[in-house]
Amino acid sequence: MIPALFPTRQQRPARYRIRRIAIEAGSVVLGATILIWSLIPVYNMFLIAVDPTGHNEFTWEIWPSQATLHAFIALWTGDVEDVRDVWPQFGNSIYIGVFVMGFTVLISSLVSFAIGRMHLARSWMLTNTALLTYILPSSTLIIPFQRVMHAYGLLDNPWAAIAAEVTFATPYAILVLLHTAKLIPIELDDAARIDGASVVQLYLRIYVPLMAPALAAVGAYALLFAWNDYFYQYMLLMSERNTTVAMALEQFFDDDDAPWNYMMAIAILYSLPPIAIFYALRRYMAAGLTAGGTSG
Repeated sequence: MIPALFPTRQQRPARYRIRRIAIEAGSVVLGATILIWSLIPVYNMFLIAVDPTGHNEFTWEIWPSQATLHAFIALWTGDVEDVRDVWPQFGNSIYIGVFVMGFTVLISSLVSFAIGRMHLARSWMLTNTALLTYILPSSTLIIPFQRVMHAYGLLDNPWAAIAAEVTFATPYAILVLLHTAKLIPIELDDAARIDGASVVQLYLRIYVPLMAPALAAVGAYALLFAWNDYFYQYMLLMSERNTTVAMALEQFFDDDDAPWNYMMAIAILYSLPPIAIFYALRRYMAAGLTAGGTSG
């Protein structure tokens, strides 16, 4: 009776081992399912890109019978009229993305430093006011943004899109940096002030180095936000010289005769910089977001 009610030491490890194997097997199956489900659209994009005719209907072929890299070569050489302006468009996207990232990191770091380290009175009002921008859908604010940009002469200017995207990226960045800054002991600031450090020196020599993981996280977030934005770029930028890649991809849908293989080749190429940035900063991003989420 006793061995039946209380398993022996030889029986317990066997049960725990079976349970652990089952959990690991379930995790592998779940991870493989999510990976396959996520990569199927990407693989379909690649199939269309290497198809010589750009056929966009799935015919249950794992690989095209006459696969070619002509669409990717045409992007490089610019021999095809549909993709002749792709590199200036990439330049516009990079220009907007880099400045959105830089201004978001600068503004959010200065605001979080002033609120979290300078002991401002009623600083919570500033944070909550910034977060109010997420209450309204961003699409409802496009008309006010257009009127403001037109009043300042920035309509059809890349800086109009930069200003709008920084506006939407900054509140989240401030929130992450405020929570992460709580992990930095305030005694470091007091010790630096005793040694004669100014506010600028506190910001540059203590706050920024210790907040580097979180700054990398919010910087990558802002860059990806600008890189993937289409609506505000489409509404604020009208001329062909200011067209970004996101806007150019939409133009393929407007043309019924546009070859889909070129569009998919551009989309695949357009997705490579965010992937490279993510893998280059993945350690900093994980550290920054984890710190910001566990500091409350």
